[in-house]
Amino acid sequence: MMLGRVIGNVVSVIKDENYHGLKLMVVQELDMEGKFKGNYVVSADLIGVGIDEVVMVANGTPARATEETKNWGLDSIIVAKIEKLIFKEREVILDP
Repeated sequence: MMLGRVIGNVVSVIKDENYHGLKLMVVQELDMEGKFKGNYVVSADLIGVGIDEVVMVANGTPARATEETKNWGLDSIIVAKIEKLIFKEREVILDP
């Protein structure tokens, strides 16, 4: 799993019919201090997040482990919106 911030979305007019209606978001990985690490991933948004929100992302086989995604060729899905992160007994500031 990866902690990241949604920084954009992907618009695709032509795509495989199995992916129609699927919202794709660009997520940049965060470290445990809430700072950008530099890695990016395109993740399917199944929960309805927006730009600048902090999310938890499942990558690889776990991305296909839900009933909704088991038959899709997804490699990355957004599984949670993070409201608060507590690390080493202190709250990490998650503001953009």
